[in-house]
Amino acid sequence: MNELRNDHVRSRYEMDEQGQTSYANYRLQGDRLYVDYVFAPPALRGTGASGRLMAALAADAREKGLKITPICGYAAAWLQRSREFRDLVT
Repeated sequence: MNELRNDHVRSRYEMDEQGQTSYANYRLQGDRLYVDYVFAPPALRGTGASGRLMAALAADAREKGLKITPICGYAAAWLQRSREFRDLVT
């Protein structure tokens, strides 16, 4: 599995696969993580890359005691479908 990076300067989580980078832009306010936008390069679309990124992001949020407010439609749909991480949604 690929490693999740948190680029604090850009306020985005990143994950590399097949030489490409998927990312999720976020804002952190208190104990709430707002996921504003999730992006996967065209070569990775349909491969599950965005889902793997969201799973790693959600696991990191849980570990840090954060709740997630999805602004991005993809992030909202993914979290709603996720039995494991649905409880993090605010």
